[in-house]
Amino acid sequence: MAAAVLPAAASAGGCVPFAFLATGAAPTQPWVAQRMEEKYLHKDDHRTPIMPPIRDGYPAPLCEDPPADREVMRSLPKRPRGVPFVYEEFWDNIVITKSRIVDKIDPPRFFPLVGMAQLHHCHWECAVYYDETIQSSQPFPTYLQKKRVQVVYIDKDHLHLYVGPNPDTQRDTLLELTKY
Repeated sequence: MAAAVLPAAASAGGCVPFAFLATGAAPTQPWVAQRMEEKYLHKDDHRTPIMPPIRDGYPAPLCEDPPADREVMRSLPKRPRGVPFVYEEFWDNIVITKSRIVDKIDPPRFFPLVGMAQLHHCHWECAVYYDETIQSSQPFPTYLQKKRVQVVYIDKDHLHLYVGPNPDTQRDTLLELTKY
C-alpha cells in the first residue's frame, strides 16, 4: 500500500515533472490562445469572394463596405509583448479613418477554378491615430506618451461572374446565385 501511496503523493505535490499527466492538465503559455486565434479565426481575410454578375443597363456596383475596425487593427504590425513592470506599451484614444482610393472593374477574363469573371478592385487607405504610452517601473520609473499615426493599405478585391451579354442569362444566373 505504501508503494502505491508514495508515487501518488509525489505526483500530486509537484515533485514529478510529468505530474500534469495524472491530472489531465497541461501547462500552456498565456499567448497560445492568441496565436491560435490569429491562425484559425480570421482565415477568410485573404480570400476573394465571388459575387453575382454585373447586369447590363444597371449602374456598376461600388465598393461601399470599408474594412472593419478589427481587420484594420489586425493588419497593423504586432506590438511588443513587454514584461510587466519592466516594459509595457499601451495604445489609447484609437481613431480609425478609412478612405477609398481605387474603385474600378476590369474587363472579363478567365480565372482558374472560377471561369469567366471580372475583377473588381477595391483599395482602401486606413489611418490609425492613437496615443502610445510606454511605461516602466524598473530600474527607475519612466512614463512616456506620444501621439502616433500608422497608415495601412487594404485591398478588398472580389470577382463578379461573367455570363455574357445576354440579359436573360444574366438574370437567371443572378436569381440562381442569390436565392437560398
